[in-house]
Amino acid sequence: MTRNTRHAPVERPAPLGFQKHDHEVCVAQVLAATEARCAKEGLRLTPVRRKVLELLLQEHRALGAYAILDMLREAGFGSQPPVAYRALDFLAEHGFVHKIERLNAFVACVHPDEAHSPAFMICRICDSVAETHSAPAKGALGAVAREAGFRIERTVVEAEGVCPDCADQAAS
Repeated sequence: MTRNTRHAPVERPAPLGFQKHDHEVCVAQVLAATEARCAKEGLRLTPVRRKVLELLLQEHRALGAYAILDMLREAGFGSQPPVAYRALDFLAEHGFVHKIERLNAFVACVHPDEAHSPAFMICRICDSVAETHSAPAKGALGAVAREAGFRIERTVVEAEGVCPDCADQAAS
């Protein structure tokens, strides 16, 4: 008797950013997961770091360091660029935010409690960003890398297009 050795498809979370959802719950859940991970790993989530993450979560789009700095200033935090950069460096180092290379900006990770390779869909009209999971080592890139004897450690997948809201507005 032959057993089917194929694994069931891995269920990936839906991309968050374009879909309609309860945004307050979304922000609260990601902040809670981040705080829990920081407590578990002994990481210090300072008020400035938490505020930067909160600002990025509230936007669901990528923000540059200077835009974040302006928002921090309005919220009563420091107004020197190192304040924003130090917070972003910490958050990125621990996977709480991701850098969107194409925009030279940052977006909050919506899965901070999971090890994953993110892929980003970026709306070229409104700059909103949706994050989803990718599996680069398993696709065509992974096959080419294995053939070359290369081990993929990190990838950045960024797709540019039009989000559902902008597509709907253009069709109207």
